[in-house]
Order: sequence, then structure tokens, then C-alpha cells
Amino acid sequence: MPPDAADLLELYRGMLRIRRFEDRVYLLFLEGEIPGTMHQYQGQEAVAVGVCDVLERTDWITSTHRPHGHALAKGVSARAAMAELYGKATGCCRGRGGSMHLGDPDVGMLPAIAIVAGGNTVVTGLGLAFKLRRSGQVAACFFGEGAANEGAFHEGLNFAAVQRLPVVFVCENNLYGASTSYARVSLLEDVAARAAAYGVPGRIVDGMDVLAVREATAEAVAAAREGRGPTLLECKTYRYVGHSRSDARGYRLREEEESWKARDPIVRLRAQLAESDAAGIEAAVEEELDDAVEFARNSPDPDPDELLGDVYA
Repeated sequence: MPPDAADLLELYRGMLRIRRFEDRVYLLFLEGEIPGTMHQYQGQEAVAVGVCDVLERTDWITSTHRPHGHALAKGVSARAAMAELYGKATGCCRGRGGSMHLGDPDVGMLPAIAIVAGGNTVVTGLGLAFKLRRSGQVAACFFGEGAANEGAFHEGLNFAAVQRLPVVFVCENNLYGASTSYARVSLLEDVAARAAAYGVPGRIVDGMDVLAVREATAEAVAAAREGRGPTLLECKTYRYVGHSRSDARGYRLREEEESWKARDPIVRLRAQLAESDAAGIEAAVEEELDDAVEFARNSPDPDPDELLGDVYA
């Protein structure tokens, strides 16, 4: 169904929550409050929100080393995500996963897999289970264009195609695998073109337009639920920040960055909203994130005696 006014507001809320969450986390990391490293999602919000808005809570996703946006879009609370980044016991993975392993089975998100293309074969297991159980569920796999040159990408897509699994493969093509341009590692301009080799639909989507992502995902999910097998969506998008917190982006032209920021998905959607509605959401998101930070700061550290809990191998 085309989005109504309420849908537009929720899409805006979802993208803004991710953007403001990432901005907060960036400053907290620089101030030394958040340990480790992180891979942030600013600029790509339309992909996570557009995909997850179509999925049901009982559907599942797999994610990558850049999972904050996927987690928030799929239903992980800002409190649980922030506490996880702080390494606290109240985090969505009880402080054991950190930035690169956010997830929560209760909302249908497998803890993120930091190995490039790691989720591309795991998602086929989810899809196969859903098919065998005839549950009507769908699994979506987020990955970057760099993963398209990994064997797991081809193996996962081929297996899902042959078995007609209810899987949607979502490539977030942000042009760079770490600091390497995709154009330097592939003679094919579009990842979506690779779908033809496996007999499945491949579609290029404007990843800076949440409504375009939502529409394409709705068609792919409908095909998956109807037993018509997987779809490969290539969402052309852009990360505003470096690959990780140590990346100064010296390999990118500032003109390129500005041209993509001129298509910012949050700004584009806000232009369709009433000023009072947008302002109300912005205030509510800030309040939600204030609460999340205080919750994380005041949460207990994990108990060292539970270190070996849930370890099976």
C-alpha cells in the first residue's frame, strides 16, 4: 500500500533516530565513554528503514560490521543498543557483542556478523528453515558491495535461488569497500546485474530515497512469501563517514561527498512533512536518545563469573 501521512512520519522518525543515534555515538566515542571501535551508518538510513518497514516482527534479518542502523530499524531499542555499545549487561547482547555484533532474536535480528559476506550464507539457513516449516516468514540479508566479490555471496545467492527460498538480498552499495572503490574491483558497474547468473530478479534502487527502497522491498518480500524465491536489491547509497573511526576519508573527493549529501534521505522526506509534525518527532527523538545514554551510563557491567555462559564450542 502507498504510504499515508502516518507512514511518512514513522519513516522519518526511523531515519532520524538512526542519524541522531550515530551522531551521539560519534561524540561519546571521541570522549572515551564508548570502548572499542565502530563502523557508522550516517547517510544510509533510507535502506535500513525502507527495508525493515516492510518486514514483520517475525521476519528475520542478518547484518554486517555496520549494524547500528539495521538494529534500530528492526526494533532493537535505543536503550538496548546504546548499552551494548557501552559494554553493559543491559545491552541487547548483554555487553558481549559490542558495536559489530548488535542484534536481538526477540525482534528478528540475528546478532550481526562482522565477517564480510558472513550473513549471505547464514541467511539461506534462515530461509530454508522458514520454507520447511511453511511459516510464511521472510529473511533479509544486508551486505555491502564489497561482499559481492566474496564466495559466500555467490554460494548463498545460488543456493537460495535453486531452493526458491524466501530471502531478500539487500546490497548497500556505498561505493567503497573500506577505502577501495568498487569500480576498481569489478568490471560490472552494478551488483544487481549478477542476479541474472542465478536466475533471480535483480533491481537497482535509489538508496537515498526511503520510499523507493520501501516499494522495491515490498515487491521482493511479496515474491518471497508467495514461494517465488529470492530477489537481489542493489541500493545505491553513500556513507557520509569513514569506513571506521580511524578513517579520515583521504581517498574521496569532497565534491563527491557534497553531491551525495545534497540527496540526503532525511532532508528529502522532511520536505514532505508538516513543520510542526517534523519538529515534534525531532524533539521526541532527542528525548529518547538522552534517556538511552543515561540508561547505558547507569547500567551495571557484566558479571565476570558469567563469562563462559552461552559458550558452546
